[in-house]
Amino acid sequence: MLQQHRLTTLDSGVRVVTEAMPSVRSVSLGFWIATGSRHEDDQQAGLTHLLEHLLFKGSEKYGSLEIDQIFDGMGAELNAGTGKETTSVYARVIDEHVPEAFDVMADMVFRPALNDVDSERAVILEEIAMYEDDPQEKVFDLLGEAVFGKHPLGRAIIGRAEVIAGTPTDQIARFHEERYRPTNIVIAAAGAVEHDAFTTLAAETMTRHASNSNSRALPAPGVSPPRRRFERKDTEQYHVCLGGPGLARHDDRRFALRVLDNVFGGTSSSRLFQEVRERRGLAYAVYSFTSAYQDSGQVGLYLGTRPDNITEGLSVIASELARLREDPATPEELARAKENLKGRVVLALESTGARMNRLGSEVLAGMPLLSLDETVARIDAVSVEDLAGLVDELFSPERLSAAGIGPDEGRFEEALGSMAPALAETG
Repeated sequence: MLQQHRLTTLDSGVRVVTEAMPSVRSVSLGFWIATGSRHEDDQQAGLTHLLEHLLFKGSEKYGSLEIDQIFDGMGAELNAGTGKETTSVYARVIDEHVPEAFDVMADMVFRPALNDVDSERAVILEEIAMYEDDPQEKVFDLLGEAVFGKHPLGRAIIGRAEVIAGTPTDQIARFHEERYRPTNIVIAAAGAVEHDAFTTLAAETMTRHASNSNSRALPAPGVSPPRRRFERKDTEQYHVCLGGPGLARHDDRRFALRVLDNVFGGTSSSRLFQEVRERRGLAYAVYSFTSAYQDSGQVGLYLGTRPDNITEGLSVIASELARLREDPATPEELARAKENLKGRVVLALESTGARMNRLGSEVLAGMPLLSLDETVARIDAVSVEDLAGLVDELFSPERLSAAGIGPDEGRFEEALGSMAPALAETG
């Protein structure tokens, strides 16, 4: 499958990256901004997320309803997202609508009117309340706090209610001005797009935004002992996460970690899924996961189970962690995990949205845009020895923090204690 991306840096500092897919009529385009919850201090916690919402409330040129009507009239999808290190605004349109969609999105990103701020504050406060009622989601942020402590990576992206409710509009405007600078932005497009024409379109818009970025170095998270976090809530299940520091985004071992995650708990044939759910019926949801940041990362696993099953469920997980150290993967597991990853990579390349996401996120992070052949070669090169090294470094029980939400902290502690004494210690 042919992959050809082209990258141009405009005079303003904005980077424009495209990948043509001649067989489609649609274009996925996105504005990727190098600002996320990690870039906030405690007094700003949630402003990145609030600002992302406010982009949809209108710009200097387009009203909120007008934006909705334009994209509805194009039969298009417009959305946005806030992450730990990035904000993105993205859309998928047919090729003839790219100029109009681009103009609207650029105005939203660079010239938000910051109208109806109070109504959007109320919306996000409702979102925070909804999040508080969803232990299956909140437990992941508890784990982040346990792993990263008071570092911003340990804080929930959604932010703090008092910041959302109390930050004046002029401070939000300054927050936007400081972060939405051209050199902090990548514009990505994939699909029925011609690079030179798209770059010209971007350059004509960006001539009005020639200021430089005032990017600042981010403090790296320190190495801390494992911690435990628990929140009591009258739930039918205990929601449990175990995890610890992972690999940074640039680490060459990231391919091996993806294979290891696949073997351990990332698929329906993985060890955790088969042992906890399929063989013993101890959970509906059980899986492992990984996250990567510029200078750090996180590994972990999730288990949702009824009170009667929490001790046995964590005991099985402890056994699987021990088994992972003794035998990271059989030859059959290794081969299946590699083929799974390669299949997912190839299937994703059929989506304009997946390609655009790859372009925008990788260029923004300063990552190399590997070809399909290079990616497959990296996956094929992973060995059992590579997996063993990662298990020793990342999955030793004494390195793992724990987070839980459920009706009884004592029962949670008892279950952790039976799994591994180190996990029962309070940090």
